[in-house]
Amino acid sequence: MGTVPDLKILLEKLTPVVHAAGQAIMEVYDGENDTEWKDDGSPVTLADKSAEAILLEGLKKYAPDIIIVSEENPDSHSLHAGDLFFLVDPLDGTKEFLKRDGKGAFTVNVGLIEKGIPIFGIVFAPALNRTFSGISGVGAWENGITIVVREIPTSGSVAVASASHRDSATDQWLEDNHVEETVSIGSSLKFCLLACGEADVYPRFGPTMEWDTCAGHGVLNAAGGCVEKPDGSVFAYAKPEFRNSNFIAYGRKISR
Repeated sequence: MGTVPDLKILLEKLTPVVHAAGQAIMEVYDGENDTEWKDDGSPVTLADKSAEAILLEGLKKYAPDIIIVSEENPDSHSLHAGDLFFLVDPLDGTKEFLKRDGKGAFTVNVGLIEKGIPIFGIVFAPALNRTFSGISGVGAWENGITIVVREIPTSGSVAVASASHRDSATDQWLEDNHVEETVSIGSSLKFCLLACGEADVYPRFGPTMEWDTCAGHGVLNAAGGCVEKPDGSVFAYAKPEFRNSNFIAYGRKISR
């Protein structure tokens, strides 16, 4: 299954790889976009495929013994990942990518799981030139500068919510927890906004997959935040089909 590599060295080696994947995405974003549709109706683009090829090559070069589960590689979805594995989403927020709305809310995600918990994450938003990274027990950074979660403002918590998948369960949770201000944004940037102190909580009651959340979860953990199931229990990885349950991501926990 491989052993945990030196994560500081891995971050140094993989960051340029993730940036190269982001550049490949931007070449498509700025040009003609060749969109296909998966069997489940979700879009996959030339950008996804180009970015994945770059990421897989880099991961196999710098951590050849660790299993890789990637959204765009269906064969990997049937793997028994074991205690140590990468989760990769070459282009998270494909719908935001296709909108061309100028918000740039799409990301490249690479996360590493050890015994069900994210211990490492890189999230790159190429259209925004924002690179978030985190190593468990070491720290978290945006573009190389240390970030930490913030104290909840006296004015109240600010939530981030999905731009494409907002639902009534989310609205009810926000009401029940007296969260009045919400920022709508796509992709794993939601975790990163908590990690860098731009928001406080991210409730998610719609369907997600582990490759959608792992890297951002890793960054948030390293910045001092956490992700839990709505009942407060541990939100772990290597679940059947790599399918997530509902979760709440926190910077600082909300006092009820």
